[in-house]
Amino acid sequence: MALSTAERTGPGERHRSWRRPAWLEATGEWARERLRLLDSPLATHHVLLATTSLLVVIGLVMVLSSSSVESLEDTGSQFTVFKSQATFAVLGAVVLVAASRVPATAWRRLALPALLGAALLQLLVFVPGIGREVGGNRNWIRVAGLSAQPSEAAKVALVLACSLALVRRRDRLHEPAQLLGALLPSVAATVGLVLLAHDLGTALVMMFIVAAMLWTSGVPVKFFALAGGAGAAVATALVVTSENRMTRVHDWLFGSATSGVEIQGASWQPVQGQYALASGGWWGLGLGASREKWQWLPEAHNDFIFAIIGEELGLPGTLVVLVLFAVLALAALRLVRRSADLFTKIAVTGFAAWILGQACLNVGVVLGVLPVIGVPLPFISAGGTALVVTLLAVGILLSFARAEPGAPEALKARESVVARSLAVLPRRTRRSR
Repeated sequence: MALSTAERTGPGERHRSWRRPAWLEATGEWARERLRLLDSPLATHHVLLATTSLLVVIGLVMVLSSSSVESLEDTGSQFTVFKSQATFAVLGAVVLVAASRVPATAWRRLALPALLGAALLQLLVFVPGIGREVGGNRNWIRVAGLSAQPSEAAKVALVLACSLALVRRRDRLHEPAQLLGALLPSVAATVGLVLLAHDLGTALVMMFIVAAMLWTSGVPVKFFALAGGAGAAVATALVVTSENRMTRVHDWLFGSATSGVEIQGASWQPVQGQYALASGGWWGLGLGASREKWQWLPEAHNDFIFAIIGEELGLPGTLVVLVLFAVLALAALRLVRRSADLFTKIAVTGFAAWILGQACLNVGVVLGVLPVIGVPLPFISAGGTALVVTLLAVGILLSFARAEPGAPEALKARESVVARSLAVLPRRTRRSR
């Protein structure tokens, strides 16, 4: 009796005869090609630029959605806040490109001038008629109709000046006097002045920046315990001496009262932020369909914009934002590991700690894990000064990325290819005529 083909073929032969579908082969090849791109000297540069661009675009979309109702009532146009944010985004893009073209070695020379300029700007908040108090914090200046927040520029100066000081005393950082001498000028001119303006949220971000840079510098662990204790004492003193901060911390620790009278106070904003996340559920209400932005949630387009993202875009929307920040962290880590210059390593750590630490603080506040601190979500929250200065920080990171081993040669090769292509193009045009 003759056997069929399937019966004559054993299990092993049938397995070997199976071929993967064409779409699976194509997907695998695409994935392998993307992984090969990560070996490029310019991979860090491209990842930083692409991730930042996506975060800014998401921010513009969410600012338009979250600010439309309030903007319409205040100005008669739902696009007022969005137009302002878009203008600052374009300005920030120009600043980013300009900063990325500055040689990496030049940022070391600009550290001290930046520190001096940032300190002078921060002192302006104490000048009557120029400095402005918002939410109990005197952290804004207004000149010729334009408002700005000098503490944002102070973050850049703090990173550059601290990096320079730590590099200069790299061999003596285990000595308390030398470490204090390295930190005191830059910390006093930035963090000290911000604390005098009662801006505790920004000061906490800046102290986290300093701690991250000290870790990268190889400072002994015992110093972190001392610095942490001192920082906790200062933060506690600032909280205890402020009734507003005490109320926020009390509500965070013991929960908010549910009566209508109490919820109108400091508890209102965090409670409404959690309502927004809860009403969004798994998949969200849809872009533009937020209910909390109808003047239920204060600062919906600023400090609590992450709550609106969760309400309108659900879990997928919030995860996209968090994953993009995680990719930014991985790109910064790659830059630190591939850089040979200690100044670059410390500065990259400082800028990454600033952006990622502030993002963690903002998300933690919205989720109720932390008390209300008052820091925006980088790249996404409305705020012109914050957006432009944060893009400046990314531009500096791109400048460092362009100096990675092999990156200058890759840039020259790419520019030469573009130049040859542009040189040939007019000839082809003339021939076609």
